[in-house]
Amino acid sequence: MMKLGVVGGGAWGTALAQVAAGGGESVTLWVLEDEVATSINADHVNALYLNGISLSPAIRATRELADLATCDALLVVTPAQHLRSVLAGLPIFNTPLILCAKGIEAGTGLLMTQVAAEAKPDAPIAVLSGPTFAHEVAAGLPTAITLACADAVLGQRIAERIARPGFRPYLSDDLIGAEIGGAVKNVLAIACGVAEGAGLGQNARAALISRGFAEMTRFGLARGARIETLAGLSGLGDLVLTCSSTSSRNFTLGKGLGEGMSASALLAHRRTVAEGAFTAPVLRDVARDAGVEMPIVEGVCALLEGKVSVSEMIDALLARPLRPE
Repeated sequence: MMKLGVVGGGAWGTALAQVAAGGGESVTLWVLEDEVATSINADHVNALYLNGISLSPAIRATRELADLATCDALLVVTPAQHLRSVLAGLPIFNTPLILCAKGIEAGTGLLMTQVAAEAKPDAPIAVLSGPTFAHEVAAGLPTAITLACADAVLGQRIAERIARPGFRPYLSDDLIGAEIGGAVKNVLAIACGVAEGAGLGQNARAALISRGFAEMTRFGLARGARIETLAGLSGLGDLVLTCSSTSSRNFTLGKGLGEGMSASALLAHRRTVAEGAFTAPVLRDVARDAGVEMPIVEGVCALLEGKVSVSEMIDALLARPLRPE
C-alpha cells in the first residue's frame, strides 16, 4: 500500500488527509501551527481550518518536514506562492509529488508543475485539481476530480490509493490543462462574486462564467492544454462550482468588492488564502505577453489594484465591441 503524506494543514490539506486515511491507512500531515498539530493529534479535529469534521485517528500531524521522508508520495497542498520554499525544505529528492495548489507563481509566471520541476527536478509530478469544497470532501460527500500524471502507471497507483466511494479521480496525462483550469477559475470567481455583491443578477453570473470559460480556453490552448481537459472537471467543472457559492474564498472576496469594500481591507485579516487575488496580476501579465485577450481578468486586476470602481469595471466589460461568439 502506498504510504501518503500531506504537505499543508489548511482546510484542503486536512480534507485530503481524511480521504487518504479513509481505508484506515496511516497518513502523515505536515502543518504549520502548533495548535493545529495538537488539535489533530489529541482531539482528531482541525478546529482552526475545518471545524465540525471528525478526523480519522489514522492521521498524524507533525510540524517537522523530516517526518515525511518515509512517504511513498506526497500530496502538496501549500498555497501557490509558498510552493517553492516549502519544496526546498523537503528532505526528499525523487518522491512523487501530487500538486494540489492552484495558481501561477508571482515573479516568474511559472505554473506549479514548473516550480516543482525546478525545486525537485528528480521527483515525478502529478496534479490533482477539480470542483472540490474541502468541507464536503472531508464529510464524504460525492466528489469527482482530475488526477493528471504523465506516468500512466504511477497515475493509476495514486488513483487507486485515494479513490473512495465518495471520491472519484479521473485520470489524465494533461498536466498543463489541469493546472490552468484551477488557476484561471480563481480569478473568474472573483468577477462572479463582484456581480453577486453588486446585485447584477443571475444572467450576469451566467455570462461571466461562459465568457470566462472562453478566456480560460484561449489561455489554456496557447499554453498547450487540451480542450477536453479545460472542458472537464479541472476546468469548467471547477469554474462552475467556484463561481456559484460563498463557500468559495475567491467568490466571497469578489462579493465584498462588489459590496463596496476595498481589496486591502478584505485581504488584511484573512487566515485562509484567496489564491485568485495573487494569481490575477500574474495571469494578466503572462496572457499579455502571449497575446491572449482576457478582458474579465484585466477587469479583476484593475479592481483589485484600486484603479477602477466596481461600476467602471462593469461598464468597461459591457462597452466592449460587439463580436461573434
